[in-house]
Amino acid sequence: MSAGTIDESGPVLFAYDGSELAGHAITEAGRQLRAGRDAVVVTIWEPFNVGFLPVGGAGFDAAGADEVKAAAEKTASVGAALAEAAGFRAQTMTAEGAPTWQGIIDAADSRDAALIVLGSHGRSGVTGLVVGSVAGAVAAHARRSVLIVHHRQS
Repeated sequence: MSAGTIDESGPVLFAYDGSELAGHAITEAGRQLRAGRDAVVVTIWEPFNVGFLPVGGAGFDAAGADEVKAAAEKTASVGAALAEAAGFRAQTMTAEGAPTWQGIIDAADSRDAALIVLGSHGRSGVTGLVVGSVAGAVAAHARRSVLIVHHRQS
């Protein structure tokens, strides 16, 4: 792969947690990448720490794995619809993983993704140290390219 060329041998993996920022990352990737590419939209949850924002205000018991899985599947489906609208041929994937960044990397490895795309809240300082950064951890540990889309400040 030459400099400035994005590997297209595998699908794009979108880490989608239901947030506006994750949706923005999918839209931005649609602007930057070739239309018609295969994509996998993955929603990861941690045991007893859901890790995503259920769409449609759905409430559930985080200790109920079946409810969490169903909410994750619904969330991934919304992300796949966004990816389709952005020009990708998308399918969904959900998985339990702890920490979340490891679940994203494992999903990318299992699908042999060419690229991982996710949003970053851009936390720094004490907040970044305490909360941590899923995007930063994915970028640091992934064995494949990572596109991190930052929140635009208005």
